[in-house]
Amino acid sequence: MPIHFPIHFPSPRHRTGSQLPGLLRGVVAATAILWLLFCAAPLRAEEPVEVAIEGVEDEALENVEKALALPHGFVRDGKVDGKWLERFAGQAQERVRAALEPYGYYRARVTTTLEETGEGKYLLRAVIQRGKRVRISDVQVSLTGEGSTNPTLKELVGNFPLKTGSALIQPDYEEAKGVLRSKAMILGYLDADFTTREIRISPDRTEARITLVLDTGPLYRFGEVTITGAPSYPDSYLRRHVTIKPGRAFSYNTLGETQLNFANTERFDEVRITPERELAKDNRVPVTITLKPGPTQRLRPGIGYGSDTGARGSLTYRHLNVLDLGHEFHSQLFLSERLQGIAASYVIPSARDTRTYSALQLNLQREDVRTYISRLVALEGSVNRSMGKGKLGTAFLRVHQESFTVGDEDSASLLVLPGIRYSEHRFDNLVRPTKGYRFMVEGSGTHQFMGSDTGLVQVRAEGSGIVPLPWRLSLLGRVAGGLSFLNDPMAELPATLRFFSGGDRSVRGYAYKSLGPRNSAGDVVGGRNLLEGSIELQRALFTNWGVSLFYDTGNAFNDLSKIRLYEGAGVGVHYYTLIGAINLYVARQIGVDNPDFRVHLTIGFEL
Repeated sequence: MPIHFPIHFPSPRHRTGSQLPGLLRGVVAATAILWLLFCAAPLRAEEPVEVAIEGVEDEALENVEKALALPHGFVRDGKVDGKWLERFAGQAQERVRAALEPYGYYRARVTTTLEETGEGKYLLRAVIQRGKRVRISDVQVSLTGEGSTNPTLKELVGNFPLKTGSALIQPDYEEAKGVLRSKAMILGYLDADFTTREIRISPDRTEARITLVLDTGPLYRFGEVTITGAPSYPDSYLRRHVTIKPGRAFSYNTLGETQLNFANTERFDEVRITPERELAKDNRVPVTITLKPGPTQRLRPGIGYGSDTGARGSLTYRHLNVLDLGHEFHSQLFLSERLQGIAASYVIPSARDTRTYSALQLNLQREDVRTYISRLVALEGSVNRSMGKGKLGTAFLRVHQESFTVGDEDSASLLVLPGIRYSEHRFDNLVRPTKGYRFMVEGSGTHQFMGSDTGLVQVRAEGSGIVPLPWRLSLLGRVAGGLSFLNDPMAELPATLRFFSGGDRSVRGYAYKSLGPRNSAGDVVGGRNLLEGSIELQRALFTNWGVSLFYDTGNAFNDLSKIRLYEGAGVGVHYYTLIGAINLYVARQIGVDNPDFRVHLTIGFEL
């Protein structure tokens, strides 16, 4: 999950805000110095032999340059052995011709000369007349064996990249061959190999015929799966991570998924998955999974600062194998200037798959923000079921006891809230995504006959996505909304179930939860409904940097016919690391008197 460190500079006139440009200049200067010290390439002494090549370009030129690169040992202490250089120059013509043939130039004329330019320096020149390029006159690619009817392999054969009339480029031919054979092996045809692979060049060296026959051999399937090395974990728990199913087609992708499932549990220091092909019987490959468990109990402290919470610290305890059942107990003590509490959860994994589980969670917290003070005790039981890759459905029952002060009103409320939630996400990369989406929708409700103090139906939804654009641009969008229906006055709705807007994951440029309906004294008291949206245009720079422009709008409100949306816009700078992006945003309020600036710093994937 993202780690947020929003920092508020109330006004450019304040001292803290005025230090920001100096700080940025210092960071830029330090970065430049480090680049000069560690990244700039050292100056190299001038080489005693210069190579000049004329008449060829692109990949063929690169291949010729490699062919004419002096062998190791020709140059010692900046001097070249003249006799060895002359012998090398005598072989240069054949080297150049051989380097040109893979790119279809079989009739090239090559002239090479070696000139001494003085003071022990030489110039090796190659002048090339490429001649007519060999073209493909016929391509015959076919399949034999059990996989000859496999639709994926047949599609690859039909889309073989070398076509009649195209130039004969042997690196492309070798790559296409490799892709076809590798795909066959990935699909379970482990004995796949070429029985015929021919390129016949015409006598006049202007045309070529390609004949390629791949014998897929038999289709291999998975055999039994044996798991060793983790006797303290129940077999049912271990096998929930195994996507290998005996009898299904052998697949290296499936082996990789299983490896990743075990690694993501954080319970094992080492995971080795070995297909025992030499033990295969009737083309069924047994698989051995060897595990090395790590510590089952972990304690981790944490500290941080954010304008939403103030200075904060936490202490997290995890037990990853309670009573040797594979169950997990997780507890966290968190303390900050505005939020204090204890959260604990007990998770019972399902044998069905890695994302299906049941959980019981207890949350005790006190929150004191500028808009309300809340004291909450919540107990929630949930059943979570995977509904496909990246899809999760949840049914929950929450008992919610909260006493709160909003504006000048003190109140308390007990709610028994059943609900359902559905979420889905799909990104190409969680650290630095270039395309994908996520969304969540949740509905919950209660009534006095269930023991609640008020009747309530509430729907929440949010979603975001990223779309790649040309010129290393990306367009990011986010929307969020909520609706509440009450059969009692708004004062009976707990503060944590009301909607507020503003903050680094809301409308940037405004303080955390500072936007929403106000009472007669002008205090923000939260609303029944919420509507927010954001759009951001990012531009990638170099390897790990990016910049962006963004626009946010949104607000909480009570009456659908009287909506006032607040706006904020600004710029962002992003640095991408292995744990996610470091994002620095500077936002300015729009459409208000005396607009303010606000700086937000977040670490992690933000969509």
